[in-house]
Amino acid sequence: SGVIKRWNQRRLKETHGVGPVHREVGSMGANSTPSRVFKQKHMPGQYGHEKVTVQNLEVVKVDAARNALLIKGAIPGPKGSIVTVCDSVKSK
Repeated sequence: SGVIKRWNQRRLKETHGVGPVHREVGSMGANSTPSRVFKQKHMPGQYGHEKVTVQNLEVVKVDAARNALLIKGAIPGPKGSIVTVCDSVKSK
């Protein structure tokens, strides 16, 4: 989501040379000093943390020796995160 929704920032001006960027961040920081963008700068990004469910993925193989499942398809979340596998509720 953008900075207006995520951080409640105001829109940029509609006139006076702003251009077609009325919902964007605006200025990031100063010029040659400090030559960087400070940490915790309000920027667009992920808005919230929600549980995601993916249905009807196929379990290709169960590897009991390595305690692993081979699943065909994309699984949401970062590497090493906890995944819950259930029986399918809806059939294909």
